[in-house]
Amino acid sequence: MEKISLKADYAFKELFAHEKVRKQFLSDVLGIPLAQIRSVRMANPFLRKAFRRQKQGIMDIALVLNDSTKIDIEMQVYRQKHYAQRKLYYLARMYTDDLKVGEKYRKLHRCISISLVDFELLSDTEKYHSVYLLRDEAGRELTDLWEIHIIELGKELTGSRVDDWIRLFNATSQEEVDQIAEQNGRMREVAEVVRQMGLIKTIRWFYDGYWRAKRDRWDEDEYVRDEGKAEGRSEDILHLLKNTGEDEALPESLIQKIKSERDEETLKRWLLSAARAKSVEQFRKQEDL
Repeated sequence: MEKISLKADYAFKELFAHEKVRKQFLSDVLGIPLAQIRSVRMANPFLRKAFRRQKQGIMDIALVLNDSTKIDIEMQVYRQKHYAQRKLYYLARMYTDDLKVGEKYRKLHRCISISLVDFELLSDTEKYHSVYLLRDEAGRELTDLWEIHIIELGKELTGSRVDDWIRLFNATSQEEVDQIAEQNGRMREVAEVVRQMGLIKTIRWFYDGYWRAKRDRWDEDEYVRDEGKAEGRSEDILHLLKNTGEDEALPESLIQKIKSERDEETLKRWLLSAARAKSVEQFRKQEDL
């Protein structure tokens, strides 16, 4: 069976290029009745730089609702330090981006950030969908102009409408996508969009691109360079090996060997080798395991 990944950058952006997908996703995540979402247009993902040395902000998916609400949707497949600070930076830039000199503050629009993360970001909660608003200690809302949603794709599902989207992004075949649509009719148009994208024909490119992007960042990411992260790297190696296209389970001896390794240089070499291997056997032969 061919492998697919809608977490891949190109596939993720192609999916949200379809307005019916954007509308259904925002309705399910934000709780807005579908009939109230008259339009969701794509916006420029590049946040305007106010001065030359200001850090450039580039959003994955930038949207504007018919009521001028601005929305940033991001798929994050690798661990990243200071993620909360990064989200606040993007939200603040998005909020102030349109205001020009001499304009009234009433021109500022509501901004919503939605992050889909492929790792555990919030260890203090079992909820997979966390929503953050500007409120005081008594729960009184200051304003609804800022809103942050964190959706963790690896946590246990709870029975809400967001469940189907988590299943969709975790799907590894068109068959799984079709099953989601069969169970919930509102996802049928979304499943049809996935089919029309021609993922089955070009799936290797998307799937390899997802892991190539993730692999490229492993060498750069502060999180991976920190001491004590060997366990996370071992999990990434095993994930790569499990998705080489073979149906057989990984040998338990190999799993334990990889999990018990703590030498960073060895794990780094195995990681790159696993990303390039076309089979588990090729990986074992390459690394003499």
